Amino acid sequence: MYKVMIIEDDIKLSSFIKENIEKYDYLVYEATNFNNIEEEFHNIKPDLLLLDINLPYYDGFYFCKAIRRNSNIPIIIISARSNEMDQVMAIELGADDYVVKPFKLEILISKVKAALRRAYGEYSTKENKNFNIGDICIDEDNFKVLYKDNHIELSKNELKLMKKLIENRNKIVSREELFQELWDDYNFVDDNTLTVNITRLRNKFLELGVENIIKTKRGVGYVLDYSRLEGKNND
Repeated sequence: MYKVMIIEDDIKLSSFIKENIEKYDYLVYEATNFNNIEEEFHNIKPDLLLLDINLPYYDGFYFCKAIRRNSNIPIIIISARSNEMDQVMAIELGADDYVVKPFKLEILISKVKAALRRAYGEYSTKENKNFNIGDICIDEDNFKVLYKDNHIELSKNELKLMKKLIENRNKIVSREELFQELWDDYNFVDDNTLTVNITRLRNKFLELGVENIIKTKRGVGYVLDYSRLEGKNND
């Protein structure tokens, strides 16, 4: 049975979410000590986190970043902040999804189910394995990528994007395909969220020492120029 933790200081809303999520046979825990959220998180060890931004003491951005240092569990931000920059910041700090208040309960439940399926269920990686192409090695179990003498750590979405693009190297991958790869219910995901994830992945390739590897095909999608990983055309 999956454990869901809710970090929301609106007691009525938190109780409402808890009551309805429990109907789907999840164990749901509500944060009680907002001055010591990280300790509660580590004691509960949830499989998924629903996280508000406006919280006492420290905001949700702080907790998202802190939790991502040691955990890759799905994090869904639930916030009244509808500003695009807040959504971008949440994704940059490692959140998997963003739900704007007020929201329809059905949409939230759908996102929770999809995130759990992606992380642990039918769509998750069942075997421990590395994914190798040429000089690049993707360690799926530890969310790491090794390239020559360099290595980087990836979020779950970055790992999925990198693997999808490498599997289809030198071919255009449509935005629709990438949406489907990252989110089951992608009709509810803001279009800019994918762009943010692509930008983050480009920056990770830069950390590996590879420039201009992901090309944008305007109005269509993206293509990974695999020759860059083979050491060609590195101008």
